[in-house]
Amino acid sequence: MLPPASRREFLSRASGGFGALALAGMLNEQAVAGENPLAPRRGHHVARADRVIFLYSTGGTSHIDTFNYRPQLASDHGKSITASRWLNKSGEFKRFLIRPRYKFQQHGQNGAWVSELFPQLASVIDDVCVLNAMHCESDGHDKATLAAHTGSAQFARPSAGSWVSYGLGTVNQNLPSFMVLAPAAPYAGAQTWASDFLPACHQGTHVVPGKEPLPNIRPRVSDPELQKLELGLLDRINRSHLRDRAADQALDARIRSFETAFGMQREAPEAFDLSQETEATLKLYGVEREATSGFGWQCLVARRLAERGVRFLELIDVGSNSNWDSHGNMADHERLAKAIDQPVAGLLTDLKQRGMLDRTLVVWTTEFGRTPFNQKADHPGREHHNLCFSSWMAGGGIKGGLVHGESDEYGIRTANNAVHTHDLHATMLHLLGINHEHLTYRHAGRDYRLTDVAGRIVQEIIS
Repeated sequence: MLPPASRREFLSRASGGFGALALAGMLNEQAVAGENPLAPRRGHHVARADRVIFLYSTGGTSHIDTFNYRPQLASDHGKSITASRWLNKSGEFKRFLIRPRYKFQQHGQNGAWVSELFPQLASVIDDVCVLNAMHCESDGHDKATLAAHTGSAQFARPSAGSWVSYGLGTVNQNLPSFMVLAPAAPYAGAQTWASDFLPACHQGTHVVPGKEPLPNIRPRVSDPELQKLELGLLDRINRSHLRDRAADQALDARIRSFETAFGMQREAPEAFDLSQETEATLKLYGVEREATSGFGWQCLVARRLAERGVRFLELIDVGSNSNWDSHGNMADHERLAKAIDQPVAGLLTDLKQRGMLDRTLVVWTTEFGRTPFNQKADHPGREHHNLCFSSWMAGGGIKGGLVHGESDEYGIRTANNAVHTHDLHATMLHLLGINHEHLTYRHAGRDYRLTDVAGRIVQEIIS
């Protein structure tokens, strides 16, 4: 039988190393002794949302085949154009327009156009605000993925979830404030949920779907009273140690903050247990009774974690062998859309039925779009395209049933009401009650923020 885990050992083992990172953050953070870095805090103004569920489709989803209906593109299929950007290079490139691969129909009270790839999402489109004039700095996967998550395409920076955790803390000390549900990391790897120079307690806790999503979380001591006695003894030893070593006061404050991580032994397993969910709820998400993976599982678990106070949840849509990077064949989009359509629509429906959507900001995005043109008019795939793509937002103070922004007639460039990645982040923070210009952290002699020196709140989409 293994010896019982000590407080520090638990921190190093829990959630695949989450605790070790938290302990490292305690050592580095320049905070006042006794402060809990995850204590709930008020924002700069009245918040419209209490939490974020951030849905990320890895690889670059085609805007012109999903949400950005461009009938002129269909009419001018095969027409020769001169493109100014191709495979991350600027210049003049002779290319041929390629029609949308899928049919579009209008849905909802305002007649929003949605392609046949997303029939279930189309049924709840009145709760969604589509952003059809998104753009970003890079059409390289790694850089664009970093930008979508951290605001920086060039340098390692804290993830948006880490900034939210740093700014607002968490209302549930027994669960991490920022959790990532993903079978694998997207492009750019774990940097997409890293805290970088922020205290490491704000880093995202990566949960891998499966039979044991949080390994090493169960206590090694079967008797809870024995565990309490051991912790009490450790506490007395630490206090005795600190009486003669005042320099360790800051470390002790941080370790005390994370003693609540032991609460995860009770609360985390229950949050991931879907056995109490009704058949109707499982069906809503497209989840089988015994399922422990799939995007439906990720969405349902996210709702359960949101109910329990987790501040920022990211759900990464990435398969073990493929993603939305459809260079060779756009038919890949059919399978990928089918895997997320029902779960995402189910999530929005479930949140609304439970009265949670008003205070939960749901965001869906991808790193960039795909080219409306290619080297041949009959080419079956599409290449990377960052000059214009689509995202959407719902709940948490967002106007539903709205389509904001417009591209040119072919979906090549933004035309009206363009939204940059920095603007998306600024709007997210604003709805959470945070002024994006005032949420800063001093590092290496300067103040950093999620939106760098840019970012505009998209007031037009806020209810």
